[in-house]
Amino acid sequence: MAGTMTRVPRNLGRLVPQNTCLFLCDMQEKFRSSIQYFPQIVEVSNRLLRAFKILDLPIVCTEQYPKGLGNTVPELGVAENNVPVFDKTKFTMCLPPIQEIIKDKEIKAVVLCGIESHVCVQLTCLDLLESGLDVHVVVDACSSRSMVDRMYSFERMRDSGAFLTTSESVILGLAGGSSHPSFKQLQKVIWESAPDTGLLPARQTPLLKAIADQGKEAKL
Repeated sequence: MAGTMTRVPRNLGRLVPQNTCLFLCDMQEKFRSSIQYFPQIVEVSNRLLRAFKILDLPIVCTEQYPKGLGNTVPELGVAENNVPVFDKTKFTMCLPPIQEIIKDKEIKAVVLCGIESHVCVQLTCLDLLESGLDVHVVVDACSSRSMVDRMYSFERMRDSGAFLTTSESVILGLAGGSSHPSFKQLQKVIWESAPDTGLLPARQTPLLKAIADQGKEAKL
């Protein structure tokens, strides 16, 4: 019929457990004192790691030049959970062995967290998007040395097609409902609220400044 609009299917970014993988990016010792909210970022990332282990979903971890920057911090929990760790010098996690894992396990979506948001996380995100995968950037599990770099990298990744999300949203989204056989275990992971990683103040500051500027203009 003339004039009838055709609905174009949208990619809603729904996480499907059987084709989702967790990427843990470069949470290493030398970054401990320089990354904004580093302990909290690691704690949130550990929540995701535990949830993925409960659900028996694939996890990969990288270390950027570990000879100089140290190994992954122990509190992330990669060693005791037998998470494969890959050394790298490039600013992306998309290394050949990780690409093989994506191919072998037929991964269609990646949950991405780690540091630094504006460098390795962002370039990994862009590489994954370019290869046709959905990318879910966990904003309360990613950070940088600078909050400016951190916040603008989120905008950059969202504008490129990534989904910005939170750790609890990912975990409960993968469960799908309280009828999931592992729901009780997942509930224990998120029973206490995730630690504050400074996102709300960072988002509110530009708004408050804009309001203040409008007030100054009104007085002129």
